Amino acid sequence: MNVGLIIKPLVGALVVIVIQVLSKSKNYYIAALVPLFPLFGIMAYYIVGLERGTSVLENTIIFGMFSLIPYFVFLITLYFSIKHYKLGYSLIIGSIAWVVIAVILVVLWNRFKIGQ
Repeated sequence: MNVGLIIKPLVGALVVIVIQVLSKSKNYYIAALVPLFPLFGIMAYYIVGLERGTSVLENTIIFGMFSLIPYFVFLITLYFSIKHYKLGYSLIIGSIAWVVIAVILVVLWNRFKIGQ
């Protein structure tokens, strides 16, 4: 059995617990910083670098930089939609915006072979 299949969900659960604890603290806003810690990125880049080599890893890192754009669009959408809709709807709207921009990013990346 692959140990990573056990460890990765446990790490994910730990991150959720940390977010929950921080959201109840006086520094609640730090809960938004926790998911941005590159824990899963470290795992992804380690695996890509180990299995595919440095040149593919460099390309993956560049794509990772561009992947901040969909998250930024999610945050902007959430910020403005929360003023007009309930939280659940705003999160759905923000998620849809993230998906749309992420799809556009992947299509443009593949079409123009950015970073390759």
